[in-house]
Amino acid sequence: MAVDSKVAGIRPDTSWAGSLARPVPGLAVAVVVAAVATVAGRFVPLVGGPVFGIVLGAIAGAAVPALRGPRWRAGYAVAARPVLQSSIVVLGTGLSLRQVVVVGRSSLPVMLGTLAVALGGAWLLGRLLGVRGDTRTLIGVGTGICGASAIAATSAVIKPKQAEVAYAVGTIFTFNIAAVLLFPPLGHLLGMSPHSFGLWAGTAINDTSSVVAAAFAYGGDAGSYGIVVKLTRTLMIIPVVLTLALLAARREANLAAAGGGARFRLRDMPWRKIVPLFLIGFLAAAALDTLGVIPASWHPALSALGTFLITTALAGIGLSLRLADVRAAGHRPLVLGALLWLAVAASSLGLQALTGTL
Repeated sequence: MAVDSKVAGIRPDTSWAGSLARPVPGLAVAVVVAAVATVAGRFVPLVGGPVFGIVLGAIAGAAVPALRGPRWRAGYAVAARPVLQSSIVVLGTGLSLRQVVVVGRSSLPVMLGTLAVALGGAWLLGRLLGVRGDTRTLIGVGTGICGASAIAATSAVIKPKQAEVAYAVGTIFTFNIAAVLLFPPLGHLLGMSPHSFGLWAGTAINDTSSVVAAAFAYGGDAGSYGIVVKLTRTLMIIPVVLTLALLAARREANLAAAGGGARFRLRDMPWRKIVPLFLIGFLAAAALDTLGVIPASWHPALSALGTFLITTALAGIGLSLRLADVRAAGHRPLVLGALLWLAVAASSLGLQALTGTL
């Protein structure tokens, strides 16, 4: 005879051990997908592990619908939030603030100008194209700062729908590939020096691997300079994420006020809502690297770890993604990404010409 668990006094496991074990199955699946994606990314570096992560995750979820069941969701949620935030902290270990100071003297006007074009263009063109909400923000931040890393950091504070993250990553990837193929011949056609091409690649191409591919293909010291510009550009994550966290906190407070709560007041907001903990970790990691606490011999392993964590996070997002949600977004976000990519590339060249760095 069957015994009712409630009658028998048996309760679900709510202990700390049970809470820790709950995400394990889904997180393990995300890690396996990320491992496969990392191997695929090494064979096709122009695509890279993170993009393969979200694509293979989406394919696995569609091919095996059981992987979207309740048993796995807690693990995917851990991948999409804590693992994603951890990846940003780890990536900070490769950023020397001394390099930022040196490179910033000549490249800061170009970096700030292209960031303004990307964010302002996302707001204006997104409105004109009817691309609204978080998709517009993610594409603008991804284009203006550093692709998947910036999308990951932004997602941690604005909490977009998974379909919006997938569309933004796919859009950024598409134009990264185009840039790797088109930028080197265009740079030679324009007669650019290796230094000016490295600045162009570092400010107008998003993903680090794509900057490396394009800049080293150009030759000279374009590769080394482009990487430093790209890493310096990564610091723009800080003011952008802080601003978005503040806006998200204000939106939540105003929604609560509409239900009878108190209206938004900055001094009443918990500091963790305005300054995310992972952002403090990112700055601390960069500071440790600047002080020489992190040995240079550790950088390749830490960079690989950071990339793998991002790949795991995107795999988790892909596994819980419904492709119909992506198709429902239509072609307009892709058009927005194309226009922003062209605007940032052109403005980078224009600002170099104005500042005498072309």
